[in-house]
Amino acid sequence: MTSARLPFFVYGTLRPGEANHDLFLRGRVRSEEPGRLTGALLYDGPGYPYVVEVPDGGPVFGELVTADPKEYDELLATLDELEEYAPGDPRNLYERVAREVVRVADGTAVRAWVYVAAPSVAARLRTHGKLIESGDWLLR
Repeated sequence: MTSARLPFFVYGTLRPGEANHDLFLRGRVRSEEPGRLTGALLYDGPGYPYVVEVPDGGPVFGELVTADPKEYDELLATLDELEEYAPGDPRNLYERVAREVVRVADGTAVRAWVYVAAPSVAARLRTHGKLIESGDWLLR
């Protein structure tokens, strides 16, 4: 399905304690650890957040999720479906991109998949969106 088996950076409803965590991640992950993403801002969507990439933004706080290797391909497909992401589809609300995420525990950078607002959504959010100034969905 993809050549890069990267961890996922989740920053909203997939975080522990949030609505989609148990539905989509329980039993499919090897580890979860706090992380932060720079170069992005967090916006409140209709019940879920969007990350919008901006050069001097951040940090956005979330979790680095490492999938169980046996579950990786199915989890990737499931998360793409949840985020309504299809490669190259102009109707996408999110794009899945590889970005550097910093582990909070030790400050090391890890390449991870991040679902960011698609360009048309990002443009709307920049002009009319509600910024989550803390960068943390759990503190909104």
